[in-house]
Amino acid sequence: MDDLRKFARYFLPYKISLITGILCILASVVFNLAIPLFVGQAVDENWTEVSWSKLTVSALKVLGASVASGTFLFLQRHILIGMSRHVEYDLRRDFYAHLVDQPLSFFQEHRTGDLMARASNDLAAVRQLAGPMIMYTLQTIFVVLLVLPLMLMINWWLTLLLFVTMPLVSLTVKFFGQQVHVRFEKIQDFFAQITARAQENFTGVRVVRAYAQEGAEIEAFNELNRKFAEKNFSLVRIDALMRPLMQFLIGFGFVLIIWAGVPLAVRGEITVGQFTVFNMYLMRLIWPLIALGYVVNLYQRGTASLKRMNAIWAIDPAIGDAPGVQQQKPIAGEIEFRNLTFSYRLNDEPVLRDINLRIPAGESVAFVGRTGSGKSTLVNLIPRLIEAPENAVFIDSVPVQDYSLAQLRSSIGYVPQETFLFSDSLADNIAFGVEKAERAEVEWVAEMAGLADDIKSFPDGFDTLVGERGITLSGGQKQRTAIARAVLREPKILILDDALSSVDTYTEEKILRRLRGLMRDRTSLIVSHRISTVRDADRICVLDEGRIVEQGTHHELLALGGEYADLYERQLLEEELAAT
Repeated sequence: MDDLRKFARYFLPYKISLITGILCILASVVFNLAIPLFVGQAVDENWTEVSWSKLTVSALKVLGASVASGTFLFLQRHILIGMSRHVEYDLRRDFYAHLVDQPLSFFQEHRTGDLMARASNDLAAVRQLAGPMIMYTLQTIFVVLLVLPLMLMINWWLTLLLFVTMPLVSLTVKFFGQQVHVRFEKIQDFFAQITARAQENFTGVRVVRAYAQEGAEIEAFNELNRKFAEKNFSLVRIDALMRPLMQFLIGFGFVLIIWAGVPLAVRGEITVGQFTVFNMYLMRLIWPLIALGYVVNLYQRGTASLKRMNAIWAIDPAIGDAPGVQQQKPIAGEIEFRNLTFSYRLNDEPVLRDINLRIPAGESVAFVGRTGSGKSTLVNLIPRLIEAPENAVFIDSVPVQDYSLAQLRSSIGYVPQETFLFSDSLADNIAFGVEKAERAEVEWVAEMAGLADDIKSFPDGFDTLVGERGITLSGGQKQRTAIARAVLREPKILILDDALSSVDTYTEEKILRRLRGLMRDRTSLIVSHRISTVRDADRICVLDEGRIVEQGTHHELLALGGEYADLYERQLLEEELAAT
């Protein structure tokens, strides 16, 4: 019920449409139920002697009621189904916004394919709750509430006979509805697995081809697809069994009415016209009873999907604006870590230990160290991609949690280890995150990032479309595109997290030479394994097992003869061996 209450708030902006649609349903039902009355009246008036004038009047009444009922039927569908599409739009908008607000850890714990399934298949099932289910439920309620009194007025005995089969219909709907709910929830979970498998294969298509695993992956997908089909067949069998059983019970009700009603008409206890009206009303009850099974099916499917969506909605973003956060002064770029100790989970070993470091605005600081020493974690705490402990990370002497995410991140240019490009033009990828970027600015930052010569060789230049995740570009081209994207923002803080690992040393030197002038005007943090990348930084910090064990300039650290000097010697030896 809590899930449905949360869902109900999406109807508030459309309450006028909802009320209008309900009134149209009522009007359509009323006019539709008037038709049997006109038919019964015509039968009684013309039973002994046919009067063409009376028949014509009755026919016109039936025609008018049919037109009115059809008009309101059109309006109810147009209004309520249209409303359900608006609700679907709002649901998709909020669900997407909720996903975007989640931190990196959320996407490490939830497969992309599963989230896509919830945002597509589950959302479509939930929409059925907002439109068709409301419409058919109200139609059923109005028909039953209006028809039963009218049938009781004709003959209470015949009406009571209906309650022989009606409880059986209700029990059938209840039993099969529970089966539908259980099976559909399993189907949706399995659909998420199929979506995730397909998404992973499309994203990792290079790996699949490099290892010649196309056949194996197709085989694995076919196996998942077969199991998915089998689960759907089990749901189809339930649905296929429910409808004929309901039809049988309804048909059995007709047998009872004929068995008891014909003698009443023969004895004159009811007129032939009344018996005709009664049977027509019974016909009017057939669709609501059948629709009841359909409604239960929609309800069970929709609530199963709503439960899956609410499971994601219930996860509050671990990183967000603090309550009452206010706009701070424009960021100048000073960064400070105070007694920072950080672990990803409460009882895990700390990834960073006792970090105390102050970086004045405009200084370039590099971080080097072995893999797993905490370099990337440290710089990810600054834009709050990972949440630091309170009062441990400061910008301009203000804790990062006291900035709104919009202000904080708009002042930071960030190039992550794993470069992501969108399936869009190269120019649009560079301009991502900048509202109005002139083509001249895009060309300038591409030149700064050492990408200009590559773009000249592309068939459409800056308008060249890159594939999903930039698959048509080399690793170095993707990294340089990401650097250009970060520079275009003109950030006060520039973070390059191993951003030159995929380019050769010659290209790296060209890019760094162009970036040095830019770095003088902003705080720059460089994470790298290469000494050649960091040697010209104002300060170099060496991390080992989460601690800063050395810091100084390139020459100071070499003279120290410690960890940095050892790393430098190893890289020189590797270069000599590679050269020979």
